[in-house]
Amino acid sequence: MSQHSEPHGGPGSHGGHGQGGAHAHAPGHSHSHSHDSPHPDWNELAPLLERQAEIASPAYADAAAWLGTLAPAQGVRRILDVGSGPGVVTGVLAEAFPAAEAVAVDGTPELLARALARAEARGLGARVSTLHAELPAGIAGLGQADLIWAGNSVHHIGDQRAALVEFAGLLNPGGLMVLVEGGLPTRHLPSHIGIGRPGLEARLDAVNAEWFGEMRAELPGAKDEPDDWRALLAGAGLTPAGTRTFLTDVPAPVSPAVRELALAHFGRLREGCGTRLDADDRATLDRLLDPADELSLHHRTDLFHLTARTVHTARKG
Repeated sequence: MSQHSEPHGGPGSHGGHGQGGAHAHAPGHSHSHSHDSPHPDWNELAPLLERQAEIASPAYADAAAWLGTLAPAQGVRRILDVGSGPGVVTGVLAEAFPAAEAVAVDGTPELLARALARAEARGLGARVSTLHAELPAGIAGLGQADLIWAGNSVHHIGDQRAALVEFAGLLNPGGLMVLVEGGLPTRHLPSHIGIGRPGLEARLDAVNAEWFGEMRAELPGAKDEPDDWRALLAGAGLTPAGTRTFLTDVPAPVSPAVRELALAHFGRLREGCGTRLDADDRATLDRLLDPADELSLHHRTDLFHLTARTVHTARKG
C-alpha cells in the first residue's frame, strides 16, 4: 500500500490531506481517491499530488522551520518522509535541515522516481534518497532516524497505534515524530455560487467523511481508534512536543495552476461521489466542470484555495 498525502477530495479533505508529504492527501493530502476503492492509483494521481503540494509548499516550509526549533539537540542527520509521494515535502525538509539525509519512503516506484528527479532539479540530489516500502509491513526496515515526518499517511494504516509504536522504535534518542493529520477541509468557493443550493462544499465534506470512515474500516487490521493524535503519540512512549496548524491561503483571483487543481479536485469528486449526492448537487458539479458554462470553474472570478493542515509532534526520551 502506498501512503501519501492525497489531493483534497478524499480523506485528506475530511479535515486533513493534501498535501502532507504529498502522498498523499495532500501532501498533502489533501485526498482525492476514487471513492469506489480504498486503493487509489497513486501513479495516475502523481501530477495532481505534485501540484497540490507545490501550492502548499510555503505552509510546509513554515512547518519545517518550526520543527527546527524542536529538533533534537544533537542535530538532524537522517529524516524519513513516510508516504512521500513525488517528494515535494522531502525537498522542503532537506532544505530546512541542511546537514540531513532526507529519505523519501513510498510504496509506488513511479512516485519515488519523481521524488529523485525533483531533488536533482533542486540541487538536493546528494542528500535525498528513496526507499520503496509497503506499510505497515515495511516499517521495521526503514532504519533509524532523527526526524520522521508522516504526512496524511498514518490514517492509511489499519492499526495506527501499533504503527506509531513501531515508528517510535526507529527514532534516535531525542528524535522527533511528526504527524500531519487533521486540520480543516479545503475550500475553493463561497457558499452561494449562483448554481444550485448554497453550501455545496459542506455537503461534499459530509459525503467525504462517510467515505473516509468506510475506507478506514476496510483497511487490513483496522482498529476503531479515535483521532486523538497526542494521546496516540504518548501511548507510543513519546513525549508530545507541541501541535500547530499551518494555513495555505490563495485568494481570488487564482493562477492557472490553482484553477487546474480545483478542476481536477471537483472532477474527481463528481466521478467518485456522484452516487452519494442528490440530483441537484450532481447537476451543480456538472455545470462547474463544463467549460461552456460561464459560471463554471473554468471562468469563475471567485475561485480560491484555502486550507489548514495540523502538525502534531512528539519527542523520544
